[in-house]
Amino acid sequence: MTESRRDFVLEIGTEELPYQFIAPALRLLQDLTERLLAEQRLAFEALSTAGTPRRLAVEVRGLATGQASAVKEAMGPPKSAAYDSTGQPTKAALGFAASQGVSVSDLEVRRMPKGEYLFAVKQETGEPTESVLRAQLPHLIQSLSFPKAMKWNETGFRFARPIRWALALFGEKVIPFEVGGIESGRLTYGHRFLGGPATAGSSGIVVKQASSYRSLLEKQGVVADPGRRRSLIEEQLQGLARKAKAELRMDHELLEQATYAVEYPSAILGEFDARYLKLPPEIIETAMREHQGFFTLRNQQGGLRPQFLAVTNIRPRDPSLIRKGNERVLAARLADAAFYFTEDQKTKLADRVEKLKSVVFHQKLGTLYQKTQRLIALAGYLAERLGRNHLVDTCRRAALLSKADLLTGVVGEFPTLQGLMGREYATHDGESPEVALALQEQYWPRTMEDTGPASATGQILALADRLDNVAAFFSVGLIPTGSEDPFALRRQAAGLVRLLVEGDLRLDLAQALAQATDLVREQGFGSQALGSAKAGRTETLQADPLEFVLERFRYYGQTAEGLRDDVMQAVVKTPGLKEYDLSDLLARIKSLQALTVKPDFDPLIVGFKRAHRLVEKERWTSDQVNPDLFEHDAERRLYEALLRAKQRVPGLLQAQNYAQALGELVALKPSIDEFFAGVMVNTEHSGLRSNRLSLLYVIDVLFLSYADLSLIAAQGSERGT
Repeated sequence: MTESRRDFVLEIGTEELPYQFIAPALRLLQDLTERLLAEQRLAFEALSTAGTPRRLAVEVRGLATGQASAVKEAMGPPKSAAYDSTGQPTKAALGFAASQGVSVSDLEVRRMPKGEYLFAVKQETGEPTESVLRAQLPHLIQSLSFPKAMKWNETGFRFARPIRWALALFGEKVIPFEVGGIESGRLTYGHRFLGGPATAGSSGIVVKQASSYRSLLEKQGVVADPGRRRSLIEEQLQGLARKAKAELRMDHELLEQATYAVEYPSAILGEFDARYLKLPPEIIETAMREHQGFFTLRNQQGGLRPQFLAVTNIRPRDPSLIRKGNERVLAARLADAAFYFTEDQKTKLADRVEKLKSVVFHQKLGTLYQKTQRLIALAGYLAERLGRNHLVDTCRRAALLSKADLLTGVVGEFPTLQGLMGREYATHDGESPEVALALQEQYWPRTMEDTGPASATGQILALADRLDNVAAFFSVGLIPTGSEDPFALRRQAAGLVRLLVEGDLRLDLAQALAQATDLVREQGFGSQALGSAKAGRTETLQADPLEFVLERFRYYGQTAEGLRDDVMQAVVKTPGLKEYDLSDLLARIKSLQALTVKPDFDPLIVGFKRAHRLVEKERWTSDQVNPDLFEHDAERRLYEALLRAKQRVPGLLQAQNYAQALGELVALKPSIDEFFAGVMVNTEHSGLRSNRLSLLYVIDVLFLSYADLSLIAAQGSERGT
């Protein structure tokens, strides 16, 4: 490496950070550093980050020792305003020169499209990198954000956890600055227990040059690179699994947690009493995963082994001490779970429903019992609307029991098991398999990666729950904002979209939301929130839950189906759209997008938009065309083509044959083009003008029966018109 480049390292040392904070913080630190170096014209060869619970670091290899020089130009006033009739500079020229730090004589005159203008051209010599970093690093650290931040001293500086040291080296030199009451230096700190003598004390470890940062830390028991820690953990877990002749169930979320919870990973194998295997495996796995961060092992048949794998932050001389401690803690958890499971089975789910009257769903929306009553009514309604009349009683029964497991001991101890324990207890109580399965499936899909319910009853109950959540919270004005969504309504709406689209459930979303809203209002909640919604659209000042769900529908179309937003808008925003069947709308959108790539589509948009604009401008609403008033063959041919299309398109739309319906519309293009080429619409003869506007109105209505093509941006010159 030449003397013009050196390595740089910045390390922010902290109290132990929550593992969830570290990976996002490192991504942000990398982005901010790259942006800083680009803005400051500092060239570098490579950039990487490192982080553990006690440190966030960024390393830059081959960082230039100075900024690159730059030429900056600024445009000033027009020449006509900058100089008087005698050629002397005016106040405008003098002021511009002063603001740019140059003399008037150095200003340049350049010809621009709108005339001649003054320009100031300045050659900026680069500053030394040390000076730039000294000024910018405090701002860089202050720009790091976290889900939660705290203050810990009189400086008022906010960070995820108190900052205890800051290391900043450019080559062998310290970059001095102060942040949060801490002055930067060349000291770092190793592992609390695995480092050398300096680690345990307060003197710290001296880093002589930036390039030795990671290797020095490793000698002090810290594996700074998260990727390397992750690989070490995987290797250790797989090795212990092979040793136990078992199969490791690799949980990637748990692996991520382990990676960012330790500085030096050391995996151990432990055991638990085999009698706990009588519990549902999900209870055991949840106790291990959520409370202890343990990995599970399975036998060749896929059953749980009475063993676990734990990742510790220490390399013990006697692993048995750590193992026994973990085994004792897990044994206590499993004993509690076994006790709750046994006690829960003594009371049937149906007998718990009445007790939901004492559990608040939300202070503005009453109790879980009231929500349950809404779900019963909504589930029956949905079963009928979806043509599943034979499932009405089953769906209502599932809705009755849907929230009862929230009162059980196991769910109280392990909240993520809600639904699953409902299935277990319903089966134990002798409920039908359809009801039992629906109690678990009501929460599916939980994430974008999850699959939805497999059973019809589960689909209906899941729909009812999400419809009620969206309608209820909107009814009382608890609506997500751009930055806050405390009741996860966007996730609820996204799940609603997936249930309808991926389950191919043919349901009018507007009517379903209206029904859910009416059920909320019948209980006396949200009387001022929404107007009567049977038309599918709210008419009060409150936000519209339908529009909210349609926004998620558009997001789903863009991300999951690769659809253009303008094409989706053209279909969803069609004036007079009477039914919001998302599966049907998606099919329309896909057919329309397939047409947009064909060469005839852009010219078709031009013709439609011209007709649409004229009709809209004149506010024309008559479709009464008198053929006797035609003066041109182009009028007659367009009229005949429209008559044919009017006979075919509605039936094709009714049959959901969207590709053929669009084909009929495309076939109108030559007649529309000929009409506009040879006929003047705004003639002085009022009868002819009215007749021609009616022709255009027929075009407008016919196209709008499929989509509002005026919302589509053409790919050629028409884009944006």
